[in-house]
Amino acid sequence: SSRPEKKGEGGEPNSVYSAASAIYPQGAVSFKRDPSRPFPVLIKKLFQTMDETTTTPTLVGCSALEQFLLLAKTAKGPAAVELIKQALEAPGVYVFGELLETDCVKELVSTPSANYVRLLEVFAYGTYTDYISNTSSLPSLTPAQRKKLKHLTIVSLAAKRKSIPYQTLLETLDIRDVRELEDLIIEAIYAGIIQAKLDQKNKQLEVECFIGRDVKVQAIEGMVGKLENWCVNCASVLQSVEDQIQRANQTKGECVKEQEKTDQEVRQLRQTLKVATSEHDEHMTMDPFPKQQMKKGVRGSTAHMKFFGKK
Repeated sequence: SSRPEKKGEGGEPNSVYSAASAIYPQGAVSFKRDPSRPFPVLIKKLFQTMDETTTTPTLVGCSALEQFLLLAKTAKGPAAVELIKQALEAPGVYVFGELLETDCVKELVSTPSANYVRLLEVFAYGTYTDYISNTSSLPSLTPAQRKKLKHLTIVSLAAKRKSIPYQTLLETLDIRDVRELEDLIIEAIYAGIIQAKLDQKNKQLEVECFIGRDVKVQAIEGMVGKLENWCVNCASVLQSVEDQIQRANQTKGECVKEQEKTDQEVRQLRQTLKVATSEHDEHMTMDPFPKQQMKKGVRGSTAHMKFFGKK
């Protein structure tokens, strides 16, 4: 059996300091055990320092969410709540499905802090409209959290249509100023969660691509059905293409045969013309006025001799 993990003087697990050292090696950040500093404060200091130094963790091969998953292995109670808060604020973190599946978050469901789990679900699957509809049962948002949730809402709208009218965005995001809306969209573009263009003339957002959001387990069956329909459609299109190729090859074969027949007729015609021309040339080389041989006779001969003065 494994030994229970030792805790520091402040009640925090020692592995938390290992996680902090893994994220920030080489003594970049000092995380010493301090009895006066509770565990949630330690986590808060960790991610505040990350925001001040860099938005990319130095842990090799670590995605934006993995640092939180690492700390979630030992976070309990208030520490788990603080971890959720920091994850919702952290730049570059836009997927939360894996964090929802951690034991520390699942344990919060049966505690007074269950509203933070519901808030995490809104960030994972919902939109800003969902939050506004359940404000009374959810914790209040910080400015950074509110902005991130609005960014995720833009992604959800982009998944439904490629051209999003400004009016739809203003109503969904509860924004009254167009300039504020455009600034929010520009921030989302620079954050890398969408690629889009602002069409100020037509007052709409032209979306090119966007990141994928978390998917509920209940939605997987619908996705499978859509993929199956897509496969059926692809098979139908492939069969149609093969039929067209077959018809094209058949038409090509008929054209080739017709061309060969035409070429044969042309060759025969040329041969016929060549023979006719040759016969005509031979006929033209003959003397058109051949000399007639004079018949010799007694009278004719005498006349001929008399003409020349001969007797």
